[in-house]
Amino acid sequence: MNALKVMTDEQLVFAYSVGNNQAFDELLNRHRKNVYNYIYFIIKNREMAEDVFQDTFVKAIIHIKQGSYTENGKFRAWIMRIAHNLIIDYFRLERNENTISNDEMEVDLLNNATLCDSTIEDKIVHTQILQDVKKLIKYLPDSQREVLEMRYYQDLSFKEIADQVGISINTALGRMRYAILNIRKLAEENGIVLYVN
Repeated sequence: MNALKVMTDEQLVFAYSVGNNQAFDELLNRHRKNVYNYIYFIIKNREMAEDVFQDTFVKAIIHIKQGSYTENGKFRAWIMRIAHNLIIDYFRLERNENTISNDEMEVDLLNNATLCDSTIEDKIVHTQILQDVKKLIKYLPDSQREVLEMRYYQDLSFKEIADQVGISINTALGRMRYAILNIRKLAEENGIVLYVN
């Protein structure tokens, strides 16, 4: 582990991408405080900041494992950008939930998909995707399935999951990462499409 402490962020990202999970733990420990403080400074809500923080590192995990990390020498800026984008998503969601319609605002009712009901076809496709995901979840190892279900079906934060299962937050994040990657792999192997074109 001491060897990891002297590695650069880029070396850690590479080590993690080829299977060294401790390398990601080192990245997480190295950047945890700055990323969390940045998120909390803007959101000013501990619970939501914790969720955005955890989602930031889950997103980083997925990008690195998919090989889409390309910010050579700029891991900190990259992880902060992910956090920043998730903060923007958080505020968009808040705004949409609290929006009051304005009768004076001009709206094109015929060409605005957000104002239309979904078609029966959309609903069927959405239902089919949810059913496919539920089937795929059954094939996950118990530890991964447990964390995934607690996060997405019980809406628990990674801290709550870690406390309930008796594991560290890093372990909960790792199990979630593997669960997502395994579901994608299973879907690919079985020709299952989990998105709408």
